[in-house]
Amino acid sequence: MTEIDRRAILAGAGLAGLAATLPARGQSTSAGNGVSEEKAPAGPEPDVKYSVPFAVVGLDHAHIYGMTDAMIRGGGKLVAFHAEDPGQIATFRQRYGNDVKLARSEAEIMDDKAIKVIAGAPIPDLRAPLGIRAMKAGKDFLGDKPAITSLAQLAEVRRTIKETGRKFAVMYSERLEVRAAVQAGYLVEQGQIGKVVQTVNLAPHRVGEPSRPAWFWDKARYGGILTDIGSHQADQFLFYTKSTQAKVVASQTGNVHWAKYPRFEDFGDMTAVGNGGTGYIRVDWFTPDGLPTWGDGRLFILGTEGYIELRKYVDITGKPGGNHLFIVDKKGIRYLDCSAVHLPFGPQFIADIVERTSNGQDQDQALLAAELVLTAQQNATRPLLG
Repeated sequence: MTEIDRRAILAGAGLAGLAATLPARGQSTSAGNGVSEEKAPAGPEPDVKYSVPFAVVGLDHAHIYGMTDAMIRGGGKLVAFHAEDPGQIATFRQRYGNDVKLARSEAEIMDDKAIKVIAGAPIPDLRAPLGIRAMKAGKDFLGDKPAITSLAQLAEVRRTIKETGRKFAVMYSERLEVRAAVQAGYLVEQGQIGKVVQTVNLAPHRVGEPSRPAWFWDKARYGGILTDIGSHQADQFLFYTKSTQAKVVASQTGNVHWAKYPRFEDFGDMTAVGNGGTGYIRVDWFTPDGLPTWGDGRLFILGTEGYIELRKYVDITGKPGGNHLFIVDKKGIRYLDCSAVHLPFGPQFIADIVERTSNGQDQDQALLAAELVLTAQQNATRPLLG
């Protein structure tokens, strides 16, 4: 819902209290950062082994709701949250109930030794500092992507992990919370398409201009388009190619349409090579209004014996809904509806917290994905247009 739609509803209804039921400014379902239309999980999944108290700090991006849902499904017990914006507080309480404690300050949460994990989605450039404070307070951290917006922040995160032994996890939701992407991982692991040679990620997003806060347009706050959106795709490149080492060989970024927002970037691409394969990534903010969802995210995984294509969110002029997987291998052509595939990250991550394992996310891989996009962003050339 855009800010214009929001004001129209409020004016038509004449009910000031209705504002509390709407997402905070900057959160729009049509733009892809709105609160999930699915109900919040009532509790952990049946086979979950552990219960871990956690808190939420920072509600500036609605990804926090998917992150919180994943934690609850995995056995996380939401005990507190901290935010200062009244609209954000009201939306969070509406989804998770009034019995969740609203902490008076971040320090109140950091000082609570019973809280083991902090999940956070503040403005992007504030995420790594929050995670560092959490780790120094003896807690593990799950940050929304981009969890790190500069190479200096990355170096400090790595130092703090080494000093504290805590976890700094990143919610790369386009793989961890997309059912088709999870299924693709299973097929790759089974060797269905042979050895992966290359990934190609196309990740258009809708701007949704009226619903966006001021920081959205400021590269200094979100880190640039490759740092922001591209972090999802770098994570997928490393995961599907099983690369443990990688480098960027080319990148470009630019603002080709939004002249009135000179600090904004609406287009970027990059090529990376790793010790498991290569990856091409293209990201943009050009999803047209005619598309029924916020973006037509596509992933192509090329193997030596076949290939996979994902239509994550929409199959234009094709099958309804999202989570579409197409595979071509030695046996022929197959289509898999992945809408019922289980999402394992939440239970795996909570188990990792207790057992100090890395099944939900490999720490080195998560930070390497960040390093790739930060390096690509820093060295990017400008597109040659016209």
